[in-house]
Amino acid sequence: MRPIIRRTFCQGCATLAALHPLALKAQAPEQRVVASFSILANMAQELAPAGVQVIPLVGPDSDAHVYEPSPADGRRLAQADLVLINGLGFEGWIERMVKVSGYRGPVAVASRGIQPRSGGHHDVDPHAWQDLALARRYAANISAALTQRWPGQRDEIARRNADYVARIDQLDARVRQWLGAVPRAQRRVITSHDAFGYLGAAYGVDFLAPQGWTTHSEPSAAAVARLIRQIKKERVRAIFVESISDPRLVERIAREGGARIGGTLYSDALSKPDGPAATYLQLFEHNARSLAAALQV
Repeated sequence: MRPIIRRTFCQGCATLAALHPLALKAQAPEQRVVASFSILANMAQELAPAGVQVIPLVGPDSDAHVYEPSPADGRRLAQADLVLINGLGFEGWIERMVKVSGYRGPVAVASRGIQPRSGGHHDVDPHAWQDLALARRYAANISAALTQRWPGQRDEIARRNADYVARIDQLDARVRQWLGAVPRAQRRVITSHDAFGYLGAAYGVDFLAPQGWTTHSEPSAAAVARLIRQIKKERVRAIFVESISDPRLVERIAREGGARIGGTLYSDALSKPDGPAATYLQLFEHNARSLAAALQV
C-alpha cells in the first residue's frame, strides 16, 4: 500500500501531513547525515569523517523559503543518522517534516549560540552564514554534532574542522582586502531579498532589497517605488540578481532607477557543481569578488 500524502500550506510552502514511518524506515543505510539545504550540506561534507554521506533536502539552485517536501525527502529523513538544520526560523517546515517522517534521532542546529540580527516585529534574520566569522561557529556546531554521533572518529573530525576554519580565515582576509579597496560611500547594493545583512554588517556594505528576509511574498508597489526613489537619491551603483529569484523585478528596478545590473549573487543555495558557487567557500568568494568589481566601476 502506497504512503498517503496530504499537503497543507503554511507561510507559502507545502509540508507533508503524513508519511508511513514503517515504509520509510525500510532498508535504511548507515552513516548518513541529512542537511536542510545545500550550503549547510557542503559545510557538513567538509567536516564529516570518511564513510559518512551528507545529503541536502533542498538542493543547489533551489529556494528553501518555498520548498515543498516530497515523499523521497521523507524517506531521506527517516534513514538519517543525524539531521542538520540552520535554525533561526529558516526552515519553517522542518519540525513538522521530521515528525511525520518517523525520524527519532538527533537534530543539530548549526546556528546555535549565534546572536541573530533582528527586525521590528520580533523576527530574526536567518542568513547568518553570510558572515565568515559566524561560519566558524557553524563549523564548531556541526563538528560537535558529528563528534557526538561518531565519537570514535573524533580526531578526524577535529582535523577537518581545523583545516576548514583555516580556509575560512584565509578567505575572510581576502574578502576584507577586496571590499576594503572600495570607498565606503560607494558600497551600496540592491538585491532581490534581504539575505545579505550579515555580510553588510561584517564588511561595511549597505544592502537594500524590495523583499524582506524570505521570498514568500511579492513586495508591494509602494515598496518598490520607495526603493527606486532611494536608488536615485543615494546614487546606488549596482543592483544584483539572486540565483534563486526571478530577475524581472530587479531588472525593472535597475531600469527605472538608472542603476546597472552588477551580476548574480548566491544567497540561500549553492550553484550546480559546474557553476561558480559549488561550495560554500566558492559562493562567498564569488559574491565578494562580484561586489568588489561592480562597486569599483
